[in-house]
Amino acid sequence: MARHWRASLSFLIFVFALPLCTSAANSFENTAIVRTVELGGALVHVTTTYAVKALEDGSSVYTLALGEQEHAHTSWLEAKLKGQSALLPLEDFGYHPESGVYLYTVELPKSLDANGTANLVVETVQTHATFPWPQEASQKDPQSLKYSTELFVLSPYKTAVQRTKIRSPNPQVHSFTEPETIDFTTDSVVTKSGATITYGPFYEIPPSATQDFVDTKQKQISVHYAYDHPVLEVTKLERTAEISHWGANLNIENNIHLHNAGPSLKGHFSRLELQTQAYFGRPAPHMFSGVNLLLPPGVHSAYYYDLVGNVSTSHLRPIPSVPKGANSNAHSVLELRTRYPVMGGWNYSFTLGWDSPLEDYAGYDKSTGKYIVGIPLITSVPTSVVNEAEIKIILPEGATDIDYFAPFPALSESMSTHITYLDTIGRPKITLKYRDLTDKHAGTIYVTYKVPFRAHLQKPLAVATAFISVFVVALAWKRVDVRIRRK
Repeated sequence: MARHWRASLSFLIFVFALPLCTSAANSFENTAIVRTVELGGALVHVTTTYAVKALEDGSSVYTLALGEQEHAHTSWLEAKLKGQSALLPLEDFGYHPESGVYLYTVELPKSLDANGTANLVVETVQTHATFPWPQEASQKDPQSLKYSTELFVLSPYKTAVQRTKIRSPNPQVHSFTEPETIDFTTDSVVTKSGATITYGPFYEIPPSATQDFVDTKQKQISVHYAYDHPVLEVTKLERTAEISHWGANLNIENNIHLHNAGPSLKGHFSRLELQTQAYFGRPAPHMFSGVNLLLPPGVHSAYYYDLVGNVSTSHLRPIPSVPKGANSNAHSVLELRTRYPVMGGWNYSFTLGWDSPLEDYAGYDKSTGKYIVGIPLITSVPTSVVNEAEIKIILPEGATDIDYFAPFPALSESMSTHITYLDTIGRPKITLKYRDLTDKHAGTIYVTYKVPFRAHLQKPLAVATAFISVFVVALAWKRVDVRIRRK
């Protein structure tokens, strides 16, 4: 599960996790915790603001705690100070069995003196946290999802006041949990205003990152809401980036296996109903028919086909390449339309690829003699999650001294050889595997390598040798008499 934090060594988890949990309550106090949950389809964005106060001088490391349920759905986690864009260093200390929580530490930019305060903002992206309810729907039916989470935000520190706000993308909220016999409050536990449901405020909550608190005080809450867009999952992404020095080209090809995770279609599919909905401009909310993808500037020769063949309903609107180092948000736009409407529970597999000028991504370091190429990790389908991703980077034949730097650790990494036409010894191939990727993971993989002069000559020599071999064989064949008897 890819996240934006540094993975620590395993022995550090056992050495430091217990002292971290037991001594954390003596360093800080939460004067307020406000959590905001932005409900969606495949992705749920959660923002938690901690107003913290230091209890002793020199406090600089704040400890976060995630419950097992929250941790299982969290695919991205980052922390920063309120009003600032710079991310703070995060350290993962893994699961703490005695407390039943997962612990992380955030390093503040400067130490706080006693009674010093700071506002810490923690943003997470949750995947697979919603599910369709009901689980089946006809073409005419609306789409509704259900989201479940825990009521209290766990923390190893005492909390003065805490609130949780859950915002639905649609004011049509069918139902939500109204827990009873809740401690830490004398007011109404839950209120609703428009599309926002607020739980709390809860006062004077003791350190909650303990197994006893989770077992006796923690409650489950759920929200059932309408959602008017398809719920998309990329069950598997196979992405290949091939670097060619002879063609000065970077080819990127994506094999995408798309799944509509909305309610399964109940009954048969009606083309007449589809045309009727299109005529009145009210398509079924759980139907996926296309999306606009943002591609890099300078792309050309884009291709898009599925198992049947080329799909001609797509359209590419390219823009020229931008200078290196330019701070531009310009993108080429690919208007991608599926061959058929993808209803809930249906799958659609297709291949999407394009070529780009290599000079837009590559540079050369004269001091080391290495080429440096930056390759985009993914091209995300908006509002979707990539369940499994396999990223392959194919380097030029003869490349040596290979290093690569991914924006975050992969589940597995490997080096192998890829052999294709006109190759002699094959090309080095880097393979990275990830899981539960979102649009937050759209980083860049930097690859450095050397290509000796003799390696540049391998391909033309191989081509020349092949042609010469053909001529030699033809010449020898013409001079050999294969007749049984001469005339």
